[in-house]
Amino acid sequence: MYDNVNPFEEVKKQINIVREKADIDSTVADQLKHPRQIITVSIPIKMDNDDLKIFTGYRVQYNMWRGPYKGGIRYHPSVELDEVKALAAWMTFKTSVVDIPYGGAKGGIVCDPKTMSCTELERLTRRYTSMIMDVIGPFKDVPAPDVGTDSQTMAWIMDTYSSIKGYSIPEIVTGKPINLGGSQGREGATGLSVAICARIAANKIGLKLSGARVAVQGYGKVGYATAKSLNEMGCKIIALSDTKGCIVNQKGIDPQKAKEFKNKTGSIYGLEGCNKIPLNDLLEIDCDILVPAALENSITENNCDKIKAKIISEGANGPTTPKADETLFEKGVFVVPDVLANAGGVTVSYFEWVQNLNRDRWSLAEVNKRLEERMINSFEEVHAFSEQMNASMRTAAYVLALKRLEEAHLKLGLFP
Repeated sequence: MYDNVNPFEEVKKQINIVREKADIDSTVADQLKHPRQIITVSIPIKMDNDDLKIFTGYRVQYNMWRGPYKGGIRYHPSVELDEVKALAAWMTFKTSVVDIPYGGAKGGIVCDPKTMSCTELERLTRRYTSMIMDVIGPFKDVPAPDVGTDSQTMAWIMDTYSSIKGYSIPEIVTGKPINLGGSQGREGATGLSVAICARIAANKIGLKLSGARVAVQGYGKVGYATAKSLNEMGCKIIALSDTKGCIVNQKGIDPQKAKEFKNKTGSIYGLEGCNKIPLNDLLEIDCDILVPAALENSITENNCDKIKAKIISEGANGPTTPKADETLFEKGVFVVPDVLANAGGVTVSYFEWVQNLNRDRWSLAEVNKRLEERMINSFEEVHAFSEQMNASMRTAAYVLALKRLEEAHLKLGLFP
């Protein structure tokens, strides 16, 4: 976490901000500050050298007023419980913002997948799945990939769950390989939605996308897909960063070449024709569109004054603290919040789940068309709230999300 900011405390602050600005039922707001259920497991697996190692895993099921729990599983050395709780809360709000029938959840295992073999990761995934079997299910809790996990991870979860149940259940996870029931367009959906939101925001402020300068913090799956999509829309990618460093080229960086270089060397740092600058300087680069696609709390009150971008479209979850968001709004920076901008991933996950339940297949064109429509509609709904309230897009998105959650809860009632 940046600046020792606790992400879950930031979630609760955001709920308080919204509660003050909108007429949200107090019992609803209070409940949304607490996850419904937290599962912590100790996962023993045999490493390739025959040593036994015990990993800590989590599954936080936050809220299911609007549908089954939904959320990714993260493999990362810095995974800790408050982070997972925050991610589960953000997923609850995200599914509500884009109006899909899911709740919110998140999982994580404290490990470094970059130092583990494929067989070790498989054993870890299968054991973790078996240990949380009773709390997940197609109509209960549907996992997906996140940082450090991918379609292969989801295939192992699907196979483990299906093997124990005795029949194939592809709808237990989303983000699977295409030939196992995965959806076309799922892998790049999060980045595509970030790019779509940046495009709409640019239109709102009169910024031409042709030649617009883009900086992307975090050149992983989301960062690459966003850069690629924005580049195809006419933007010029001038800066990229990953965990090793930041590169800049004012003439433009080819997203595909940067990806190929990273796949070959392990980092974009050192790409030919680019200048190297300190990692944290990327956020302060003079650009038109900034895409924070790394980890949470990258933009805080300590560095937001130095941001020069006209638009921020958030690829990561929770990259901006509430205080920083207020400052950016006052500065006139158009921030498209994570709960809207990166909702393409969970939206196409929903499409995948629907396809699996119906044993159906949609074309890439059909998936992208449905994603585009939902993102445009959701953006316009949030923007209308923003203008009506004279508030930031983040505050407006949370108001919309909490209003929908409030309506669901008050109709359902409290049992018993």
